[in-house]
Amino acid sequence: MRKNDFSGKMFIFTAPSGAGKTTIVRHLLDKYGVLGFSVSATTREKRSYETEGKDYYFITVEDFKRRIASGDFVEWEEVYHDQYYGTLKSEVDRIWANNQHLVFDIDVRGAKNIKQNYGAKCMSVFVRPPSVHTLIERLINRNTETPESLEKRINKVKREMDYENSFDIVLVNDLLEISFLEAEHIIETFINGLPKA
Repeated sequence: MRKNDFSGKMFIFTAPSGAGKTTIVRHLLDKYGVLGFSVSATTREKRSYETEGKDYYFITVEDFKRRIASGDFVEWEEVYHDQYYGTLKSEVDRIWANNQHLVFDIDVRGAKNIKQNYGAKCMSVFVRPPSVHTLIERLINRNTETPESLEKRINKVKREMDYENSFDIVLVNDLLEISFLEAEHIIETFINGLPKA
């Protein structure tokens, strides 16, 4: 296949923090070589287990604002004060140039913006936990947050659950193995018989 014959698609996985979207996305990336992960840019602090350029592009607030002004983002959002997240246009170009379909793991507002910009090229999936109570337990059990940031995340979770019906598909993540199979079906159906890598 010549590169200019490739018509890339996008898969957006979105959810409140702790719903399991990242686990599902990692499974899909491991299974299908024709999927490429869109690495988001952020101004938040890098966590000890994260890798620059693989999990996120970690940039300063000043650089993020400069890139906003330059029109470098497909979408961006200030999630908390001076804590920005966004998708660089260069990421979309990079993945499509590799003849891969994009996979996004982003928050609900960013997901809505990408869906609005790319329409039919996108399949948007809202990953829903079995209950808000289960989700809050998952966030607490992560032990990655300070009490203050945990409270912010819990409040954000409650707001984001209201977006559930704004996306193409709702995937309830109760039993992970079932969620994996459902996510695989979504990928294969949207790409019309995507072969396993």
